[in-house]
Amino acid sequence: MTGYASADGGTGDASWSWEIKSVNGRSLDVRCRLPSALEGLEPALRTRVQNRFSRGTVTATLTVTRRGGAVRLRLNPAVVDQLEGIIEAFSLRVRADTPRLDGLLAVKGVMEAAEEEESPGLRAEREAAILKSLDAAIAALAKNREQEGARLAGVLAGHLDAAGAAAKRASASAVLQPEAIRAKLAAQVTALLEASPALPAERLAQEAALLAVKADVREELDRLSAHLTAARGLLDEGGAIGRRLDFLCQEMNREANTMCSKSADIELTRAGLELKAAIDQLREQVQNIE
Repeated sequence: MTGYASADGGTGDASWSWEIKSVNGRSLDVRCRLPSALEGLEPALRTRVQNRFSRGTVTATLTVTRRGGAVRLRLNPAVVDQLEGIIEAFSLRVRADTPRLDGLLAVKGVMEAAEEEESPGLRAEREAAILKSLDAAIAALAKNREQEGARLAGVLAGHLDAAGAAAKRASASAVLQPEAIRAKLAAQVTALLEASPALPAERLAQEAALLAVKADVREELDRLSAHLTAARGLLDEGGAIGRRLDFLCQEMNREANTMCSKSADIELTRAGLELKAAIDQLREQVQNIE
């Protein structure tokens, strides 16, 4: 399922913005993009997403902005000490002017941003507010996905109707299946008798009956009808039905394949191919729903 949502919040000298989006996926994949100082929120983020969604690639991005005097610059002592040692070692080997202050300050890592100390209570309060905003973004994303699901429900119903219509044509053509088998067997028996006239007629009758039983497609059509009914029931049920629908599509495709392999009638074969096409279209859309 695809969707997008955002939520903003703020407390004290900090403001933040959540962006959360999802794209189609057969399983749930949660991706987090958090500021380094708030990476501890990742477990809570993953739990919230997993409790709400079961399929799709969900990406959550948090942007935090601090205002006022919350951030100050300071020298990084470790980097300064390293620079001092490098300058001394360099001066022993090469005659050169003493480095200028602006050049030293331009060295990456010499200056670092340091947030002002805050109490654990204030930090916990801010993180709780950030997670509350996340809950709002997840709820908005869920609503967005539900709206897309409602639109897809009509598409899925259309594919089920097409599959049902093809199954009905297959059922009507299945009545002609014994006649087609009989005509085919008659031609084969005639050719066989011409080649081997000593073959007993009783044996030929047994073989003909066995082939007729194997070519009967009524069981496949009955199971297919049951699967179609179950799929329509899932659409009416709603909720997270993607995996169950995917399983039903696999079973319907299995029955359609068997029916086509047994077919000895051109109309039954055509109906079977139409049925397979409708099932394939249905299954392609099922991959996109939760």
